[in-house]
Amino acid sequence: MLPAMPEAPVLIADRGYDADWFRQALRDRGTRPCIPGRSGRSRPIRHGKQLYRSRHKIEIMFGRLKDWRRVATRYDRCAHTFMSAIALAATVIFWLPR
Repeated sequence: MLPAMPEAPVLIADRGYDADWFRQALRDRGTRPCIPGRSGRSRPIRHGKQLYRSRHKIEIMFGRLKDWRRVATRYDRCAHTFMSAIALAATVIFWLPR
Protein backbone atom coordinates (compact mmCIF):
# COMPACT_ATOMS: atom_id res chain seq x y z
CA MET A 1 0.00 0.00 0.00
CA LEU A 2 2.98 2.30 0.33
CA PRO A 3 3.09 3.19 -3.40
CA ALA A 4 -0.62 4.11 -3.27
CA MET A 5 -0.07 6.70 -0.53
CA PRO A 6 -0.22 10.32 -1.68
CA GLU A 7 2.92 12.39 -1.40
CA ALA A 8 3.18 14.22 1.91
CA PRO A 9 6.01 16.00 3.74
CA VAL A 10 5.23 14.23 7.06
CA LEU A 11 3.40 11.05 8.07
CA ILE A 12 1.96 11.02 11.60
CA ALA A 13 1.21 7.51 12.87
CA ASP A 14 0.90 5.68 16.16
CA ARG A 15 3.28 3.16 17.70
CA GLY A 16 1.80 0.30 15.69
CA TYR A 17 3.69 1.55 12.64
CA ASP A 18 7.06 1.57 14.41
CA ALA A 19 9.24 -0.54 12.13
CA ASP A 20 12.68 0.30 10.79
CA TRP A 21 11.83 -0.88 7.26
CA PHE A 22 8.70 1.32 7.21
CA ARG A 23 10.61 4.37 8.40
CA GLN A 24 13.28 3.81 5.75
CA ALA A 25 10.65 3.37 3.00
CA LEU A 26 9.07 6.67 4.03
CA ARG A 27 12.43 8.44 3.97
CA ASP A 28 13.15 7.01 0.51
CA ARG A 29 9.90 8.58 -0.69
CA GLY A 30 10.86 11.94 0.81
CA THR A 31 8.38 11.73 3.68
CA ARG A 32 9.49 12.42 7.24
CA PRO A 33 8.03 9.90 9.72
CA CYS A 34 6.52 11.21 12.95
CA ILE A 35 6.09 7.87 14.71
CA PRO A 36 6.99 7.36 18.37
CA GLY A 37 9.03 4.26 19.17
CA ARG A 38 7.63 1.29 21.03
CA SER A 39 8.56 0.87 24.67
CA GLY A 40 10.63 -2.26 23.97
CA ARG A 41 13.18 -0.48 21.76
CA SER A 42 16.73 -0.43 23.07
CA ARG A 43 17.31 3.09 21.69
CA PRO A 44 14.55 5.68 21.83
CA ILE A 45 13.32 7.07 18.50
CA ARG A 46 13.12 10.83 18.06
CA HIS A 47 9.87 12.25 16.75
CA GLY A 48 8.16 15.66 16.76
CA LYS A 49 6.16 15.62 19.98
CA GLN A 50 4.25 18.82 19.20
CA LEU A 51 3.31 17.54 15.75
CA TYR A 52 2.28 14.15 17.16
CA ARG A 53 -0.04 15.84 19.67
CA SER A 54 -2.17 17.21 16.82
CA ARG A 55 -3.03 13.62 15.81
CA HIS A 56 -5.88 13.50 18.34
CA LYS A 57 -7.96 15.86 16.19
CA ILE A 58 -8.10 13.27 13.41
CA GLU A 59 -8.90 10.48 15.90
CA ILE A 60 -11.79 12.53 17.33
CA MET A 61 -13.20 13.16 13.85
CA PHE A 62 -13.15 9.44 13.01
CA GLY A 63 -14.89 8.72 16.32
CA ARG A 64 -17.64 11.22 15.51
CA LEU A 65 -18.07 9.78 12.02
CA LYS A 66 -18.53 6.33 13.55
CA ASP A 67 -21.45 7.69 15.58
CA TRP A 68 -23.33 7.65 12.30
CA ARG A 69 -24.52 4.09 11.96
CA ARG A 70 -24.64 4.24 8.18
CA VAL A 71 -20.95 5.15 8.02
CA ALA A 72 -19.79 2.80 10.80
CA THR A 73 -21.40 -0.30 9.27
CA ARG A 74 -20.88 0.78 5.65
CA TYR A 75 -24.41 0.21 4.38
CA ASP A 76 -23.58 1.50 0.90
CA ARG A 77 -22.03 -0.90 -1.56
CA CYS A 78 -20.90 1.72 -4.05
CA ALA A 79 -17.78 3.68 -3.03
CA HIS A 80 -19.22 6.89 -4.49
CA THR A 81 -22.38 6.62 -2.36
CA PHE A 82 -20.31 5.77 0.73
CA MET A 83 -18.13 8.86 0.22
CA SER A 84 -21.29 10.94 -0.19
CA ALA A 85 -22.56 9.63 3.17
CA ILE A 86 -19.22 10.52 4.78
CA ALA A 87 -19.35 14.03 3.28
CA LEU A 88 -22.89 14.52 4.54
CA ALA A 89 -22.01 13.26 8.03
CA ALA A 90 -18.88 15.45 8.18
CA THR A 91 -20.89 18.51 7.13
CA VAL A 92 -23.53 17.93 9.80
CA ILE A 93 -20.87 17.24 12.45
CA PHE A 94 -19.10 20.49 11.52
CA TRP A 95 -22.22 22.64 11.72
CA LEU A 96 -23.95 21.11 14.77
CA PRO A 97 -22.33 21.87 18.13
CA ARG A 98 -21.72 19.06 20.55
